[in-house]
Parts: sequence; C-alpha cells; structure tokens
Amino acid sequence: MKLVFATNNLNKLKEVQALVPSHITLLSLSDIGCTEDIPETSPTIEGNAIQKAAYIKEHYNYDCFADDTGLEIEALNGEPGVYSARYAGKEKDANANMQKVLKNLEGNQNRSAYFKTVIALYIQGELRTFTGVCEGVITKQKTGDKGFGYDPIFLPNGFDKTFAELSLKEKNKISHRGLAVQQLITYLLNV
Repeated sequence: MKLVFATNNLNKLKEVQALVPSHITLLSLSDIGCTEDIPETSPTIEGNAIQKAAYIKEHYNYDCFADDTGLEIEALNGEPGVYSARYAGKEKDANANMQKVLKNLEGNQNRSAYFKTVIALYIQGELRTFTGVCEGVITKQKTGDKGFGYDPIFLPNGFDKTFAELSLKEKNKISHRGLAVQQLITYLLNV
C-alpha cells in the first residue's frame, strides 16, 4: 500500500514513518512532485487537515492523509491553537513561538495545555478523521534538544520530562500525533 503524507515537515514525516508498518510505503510531497504551498485557511485544526488531504486527492489523485496540530493553552484562551506554527509570525520560527508563549504566561500559575492532532485520510474515495490529544503543562523554560516545535516547553501529564527530553519511541507512545497515527494504522490494517 502506498500513501502520501501531505507534509513538508521532515520531523513529522520521521515521527510517522517510525510508527507505520513496513507494508505501508509513505510518500512525501516531494516524492510526488508537489512543491506548492497547500492552503491551510480553515479556522479549525480538523478543517485544515481535511483541506490539505483534499488538495492532494484533487490535484494529484493519490490516496493520502494530512494532519494538523495545535497547542491549546487554557490561560491563553486556547492560543496558539490553529495558529501554532505561526504564533510569533509567518516565518514559523519555533524558538520565537516558544518565547511568545513563555512571555504570555509570565506570572500565570495556570499552565495547563494540550496538544491536539487531527489526521484526515482520503482512501478509496472516502474521508476518515482520527484525533489524538495529549494533556500536560507548559514549563517555565525550555528543556531538552529532541523533537521539534513546542516540545522543549511541553511537559506531558504523568512525566517528569518534556517532549524534547523523551526518545522518539517514548514520545510516539503518548503524544497527540502518536495516538492519532495509531488510530490511522488500526484503520489501514482493516482496509
């Protein structure tokens, strides 16, 4: 089985490839010659995932899936949410994004947050979605050098290490993306 994973984020691709069984071949956007920016104009994480998968299906006619992920912080009324990648600007600078979160939470004792990933799958003419959520708190400083995005400031509930301190294997067991991908794989094994 061949599936396109509609992402240009090589870190996401690596995380997902580590989870997918060997009989499923993942193709990247560059593998299918897709170099354009896929629109992400929905006001919701689910809407963006569906929009990206639909774009690949419509323009390239591959069975495919896309994800969208957001970090939602309770004390910031759900920010950065759907704007997580570009919270500090359209440059999508992870360090600037983390600095903005830490600055906006200064002095705030409520640091509850969660990551949410929605995967939209187009296969055999049908659309399916899978959702993974990981709850935790925002730390007061960056810790760890693994992972990407907000990983150095996200401490998952029940752990004493940030996502950026966990191995990829440990992170994939509990992370929002790992949980959504597990649902995707379970579905694909029964197609």
